[in-house]
Amino acid sequence: MKKKQIDLFLFSTIGVAVCLIIVIGLNIIASFVKHRFDLTAEKVFTLSEGTKLILQELDTPIEIRFYATRDDKVMPPQLKTYLTRVEDLLEEFAANSGGNLTIKKFDPEPDSDAEDSARLDGVEGQALSLTDRIYLGLAVSMLDETVAIPFLDPSKERQLEYEIVRAVSQVVTVEKPVIGVMSTLPAFGQPANPMMARMGQGGQGQDPWAVIGQLKQDFDVREIEMTADAIEDDITVLILIHPKEITEATEYALDQFILRGGKLLAFLDALALIDQQPNPNNMMGSPPSTSNLATLLKAWGIEFNTSKVVADMAFAKEVSFRQGTPPQLQPSVLFVNDNGINRDDVVTAQIDQLLMPFVGTFSGTPADGLEQTVLLHTSEESQLVDGFMAQLSGAQIAREFAAEGKELPIALRLTGKFKTAFPDGKPTSDSESEDDLDEEDEAPVVDSLTESEADNTVVLFGDADFLFDSFSVRIQNFLGARMMSLLNGNLPLAQNVVEQLAGDNRLIQVRSRAAMNRPFTTIRDMQMQAEKEYRSKIQGLEETLQQTQTKLSELQRQRSDQGQGQRFVLSPEQQAELEKFRKQQVDTNKQLKTMRRNLRKDIDALETKLKWVNIAGMPLIVTVGGILIATIKRKRTAAR
Repeated sequence: MKKKQIDLFLFSTIGVAVCLIIVIGLNIIASFVKHRFDLTAEKVFTLSEGTKLILQELDTPIEIRFYATRDDKVMPPQLKTYLTRVEDLLEEFAANSGGNLTIKKFDPEPDSDAEDSARLDGVEGQALSLTDRIYLGLAVSMLDETVAIPFLDPSKERQLEYEIVRAVSQVVTVEKPVIGVMSTLPAFGQPANPMMARMGQGGQGQDPWAVIGQLKQDFDVREIEMTADAIEDDITVLILIHPKEITEATEYALDQFILRGGKLLAFLDALALIDQQPNPNNMMGSPPSTSNLATLLKAWGIEFNTSKVVADMAFAKEVSFRQGTPPQLQPSVLFVNDNGINRDDVVTAQIDQLLMPFVGTFSGTPADGLEQTVLLHTSEESQLVDGFMAQLSGAQIAREFAAEGKELPIALRLTGKFKTAFPDGKPTSDSESEDDLDEEDEAPVVDSLTESEADNTVVLFGDADFLFDSFSVRIQNFLGARMMSLLNGNLPLAQNVVEQLAGDNRLIQVRSRAAMNRPFTTIRDMQMQAEKEYRSKIQGLEETLQQTQTKLSELQRQRSDQGQGQRFVLSPEQQAELEKFRKQQVDTNKQLKTMRRNLRKDIDALETKLKWVNIAGMPLIVTVGGILIATIKRKRTAAR
């Protein structure tokens, strides 16, 4: 018996020692062979195919110099953890580059050579205090070209892969494509106006929109006047933002630009919120403007509705446009989700949510030779409503809502051979007259293009507001630096389209992953169903109110005919009608309160269930698994 105990002790000790040696050996091996397992549904920690293609095509050595403060006393803990994740990602880049990309790491301590190198590369330290500065940035260089990312913002971690691979792409690109931007809005910013400021009428300067800043990192962006009657030949893609009151001469310039092979991306608008100007005679300001390309669209077989905007209950949320006012349901402010995004197209495949206020819709059948691809559309729970009423009272639109039961295009792409919208040639303005020109002074006639030689592309959006910073990004001050974080997929979508039109699709797969969320669709569906019943109850109550008021008016007129003295005396019929309505109103309000309470109860119960599944699910599975294993082991031991 004693010998058996000694043997058992020896075997147990040896077993523990062997397990310890195995664990140490595996850790040593793992330290030399690193491999990450990405268990996320969207594979957010795995390099995208676009990144791998760019890295595999490198044929010249590239160096990434990574500058990061390593002093634990200075570096905040959250940034220390983020630093490790950045290093892991950089190693993935090097592993997929075929040996053409190397990583060098520097710790820019104060007054060190590494700090001087960081400053020369354009990586600046961020001040934590009067004495402490931290570095967390990198520089990508190839030969004489260097592109710096001054600070790697932790709040933009989902964009980290894109930021780095874009820098790699920039240093290997000899010339940037030229992108033209035409807009009636201050997309390029506005300088300060001291005179207006002194008069108390504003006058503050305005920074360029974030979308312009993002495009400038990848392209040579050039501002073009809205009155231009010709587009320069070196422009490959033209972005048109809210072309209100566009002239025929400018539309002709766009027509010829497209026919010679230029790509057009146009953001039209049926109600441009950001173009609404203050009006001292009206508290709501001047009416928002609209924009269209009526002549061009007609030639392409397409129409854009500028008289009405979309209301969509499937994409609606409670929002507040004015500070201090309670949020209310705004069916015309669309939070477009999976149900309205084309998942089969590369530019929209991984965009998860968009914010598009007061959107116009497209209709019609493309002209011969053109094909249409709908990129964004409404849900079947949508209808067209008056733009002014939609802006004035979203609650009223919700109460009177009646779905049309069909999807409406709000962004589309036309491809194929385009024909001119000006078969008679360049239109003449009113100021031009043949009588004013002598035969000797007549300018030479330039033949107009009538059809594109090869297939071309035009992309149309029914909203321009969604490019504006307030609807697309959040600007914050982080450690003294102005940092931008995405609110949704608005900017990534715009950049995706520009990159596709400019001819580089590889970056699309990377940046599209930048803003991904996974909403509780079950909760959303429950809310939509309850809101349908809620709207019908309100509408029924209002119809009852209107009928009662009509009846009261008729009875009052009849009563007033009998004598002026009895005009405001309520008859028994009126009293009975009022009591009937009051009872109906009280009953309906009770039903609405019960519905709201039941809806909140169901949603809270579902949220609680989901929380318990997320929090306790895995520990419970491990516990049950351990009990089963212990039970099986005990049975086997007992059987011996």
